[in-house]
Order: sequence, then structure tokens, then C-alpha cells
Amino acid sequence: MNHTMTPDPPTAARSAEPSAAAPNGTQSAAPPAAPLAPTLPPNHAARASFVGGRLFSFRAALNGAWHTLRTQPNAWIELAALTVVALAGLWLGITAVEWALLGLTAFLVLALEAVNTAIEAVVDLVSPEWHPLARTAKDAAAGALIFAVLGSLVVAAAILLPRLLA
Repeated sequence: MNHTMTPDPPTAARSAEPSAAAPNGTQSAAPPAAPLAPTLPPNHAARASFVGGRLFSFRAALNGAWHTLRTQPNAWIELAALTVVALAGLWLGITAVEWALLGLTAFLVLALEAVNTAIEAVVDLVSPEWHPLARTAKDAAAGALIFAVLGSLVVAAAILLPRLLA
């Protein structure tokens, strides 16, 4: 496999047609190489069953959520805001539907924080040098998070402000 950025020169070994005989009657090139066998991912045996695959996926998801909560300062701010809103909801006695709306909104923000973290990691992986498209991808992911945060503020204000002002 060629790992350089320049293309390999064409050879008879890569040709789909068998190589022609050289003028002296011998073969001019080696036969084409057999394709590489696919490699199995780590822990393939654990994922071979339906339940094993689901457990593997669930553990991977928990690892991703934990990575986000452990490494992202904005996630810490979002968790602090969630705590304040939850305490305010308990103090103000909000309804079950209002709890559902606040919970859905708060966890949507945390989910988008994880997506933003994933996008930033992938962009850093594929574009270690600065590139305007890499910047656009990162900025757009962060922008999606801003939309969710603004929406969560609207939901929290609609639920909590009337009770606070009463």
C-alpha cells in the first residue's frame, strides 16, 4: 500500500488483464496480488452476538458521555445550570410535564455538547493543519450548541419566570 500523496506509476501487476509475455517468452510481471483480508475490530468476539453487540455499544456510549463530562469545561457549566434549574423546579413545585420539558431540554444541550466534542475531535484528526473548512465545521458545531442553549433558556424562562414573578 502506498502511503505517500503521489500516485503509484501504473504497473502490469495492477492490470486487470494478464500480463503479456515478454519477447523472450517469459512473463513480464508478477501476477496481481490477492486482496487483503478484512481485519476484525478489537473485541470482535464480544460483539458477535446481538446482546454482546448492544453491550459493547452501550459501553462505548457511556465512555463518550463520560469523556465529554470529564474534559469539556462547557459541559461543567451546563451541569451547574441543570443543577440550579432542578433546585428551582423543586422549590417552585413545577408539574410533571414541566419537568419533562426541562429535562429534555437540558439533556439535549448535553447531547449536543457531546456531538460538538466528537466533531472537534474528528476535525482535529483529519485536519491537523489549519484549514478554513475545518474552522467552518467546528464553528457550525458550536453554533448548533448555541441554538440549543438559547432554546433551553427560553424553555426555563417560560416555566420558571411566571412562578418567580408571582
